[in-house]
Amino acid sequence: MQKTISFKRVLQQLKADLIGKDSHRGITLTYAWLANQFGHISLGFIPSYLLFACFNLSAVKSAIYVSLFWFLFELYNFLGPLLSKKEKYIFKPQWLNLGFDTFTDVCFFTLGSIFFVLTILCFTNKIILFILAILSVYLCFASRYWFVTKMYQFYAKFPFQFRLSQWDFKMNTNDKLKVDNFLESSINDGNQLLIYGDFGSGKTSLGVGILNELSIKNNSCLYKSGIKMFNSFFDDEDDIKSYELWNWKTTNFLMIDDINPSKPIEGELISPQKLLSFIDTQKPENSKNRALLKSKNIIWVLGSKQNLDKSSKDEWKQMLIKIGITKNRISIINLEN
Repeated sequence: MQKTISFKRVLQQLKADLIGKDSHRGITLTYAWLANQFGHISLGFIPSYLLFACFNLSAVKSAIYVSLFWFLFELYNFLGPLLSKKEKYIFKPQWLNLGFDTFTDVCFFTLGSIFFVLTILCFTNKIILFILAILSVYLCFASRYWFVTKMYQFYAKFPFQFRLSQWDFKMNTNDKLKVDNFLESSINDGNQLLIYGDFGSGKTSLGVGILNELSIKNNSCLYKSGIKMFNSFFDDEDDIKSYELWNWKTTNFLMIDDINPSKPIEGELISPQKLLSFIDTQKPENSKNRALLKSKNIIWVLGSKQNLDKSSKDEWKQMLIKIGITKNRISIINLEN
């Protein structure tokens, strides 16, 4: 079942961001987004006032010049990475999404400039009021989308913010196809992506990048470190904290990171058999946990395969098969190749 964020929960988040003390709970992504947009409005209003006051320009011309400046500035920010990057992207940026974000920022700059014009003209210019109305309608739509999207990203609990297009390690075409296929997963598909790699091979950033792209599409996602996940298998089914929107049992996409660390640690800390005992909560078999893992789309981030040759069986894959996951739902990426 698709886990969505209700309108009531959005209002609660908005109230917490506007009224709650961020010094008590840290900065949320939604709070940061709101502060950023208020900053954009100010950077439209204040420069317009300075041009009007210092250079004897009309209020309308001041607003036009400032809006045009910010449009060109944001256009450079948008096209700069595309034009300056010498090497091809491993994963192409989502240009439509980035363009939507850039255009929204430009509209907030323009909104600040228009507010300045209206304060000077005492809200009597019908053309400016009409432009304000059109801009406000668009910004209401855009703000709702971006605020909700930031909620999806924030409650995914990523260890860092990272877009998949920023991932610039080496990857062959076949592995890239596996990532693309996982990104196209529907809820309850039960697709499993195993990512192997030594320390510094980019496996965690790859997993976070994939999960972040899914959260931007407003899918419920959750990042869990291996250690925390081992304990979570023993949690009650309805054990969702007040500061959470979903847990590992209710999220649609899950990433379990650093299950079995590789170098510089020698030897296995967690074996597939040991992990399965955690999943089964030390019982002969935990059918509920197994069924949840079977139906959920999961990224498993593992250490090195450690001398696993082609003739040997992948024990981690075999563990998933033992849970009940079919072979065609399991994909393996080895970043050591």
